Amino acid sequence: MKTNKIMDDIRSTISPEMKLQMELSVAIANRIYEILEARGLSQKDFAKLMGKTETEVSRWLSGTHNMTLSTLCKIAAALDAEVVKVADYELEPSIA
Repeated sequence: MKTNKIMDDIRSTISPEMKLQMELSVAIANRIYEILEARGLSQKDFAKLMGKTETEVSRWLSGTHNMTLSTLCKIAAALDAEVVKVADYELEPSIA
C-alpha cells in the first residue's frame, strides 16, 4: 500500500484519546446509517424527522462531528432505535 509521509507524520501525533473519539464518531455515524437503511429513510427524510437542515445532518453523518449526549438521545428517540449501547445498561423496550 502506498503511504504519504506527511499524513503518516500527522497520524502519529494524534493522541490515543483523539483516535478513540474519531473511531467512536465514525461508529455512531455508521450505526445511524444502518438504522436509516433498515427503515428505508434517506438523509433528507432523517433531517425532516429531526427538524434539522440536511447540512447539519450531513455533518452528523460525516463521522467527524462531536455530537452531544442530548443529540444522541434525540436521534434514538426519533428513530425509535438504540444508537449507542452502554455495557450492562438496559434501555426502555421501545428504544432497544
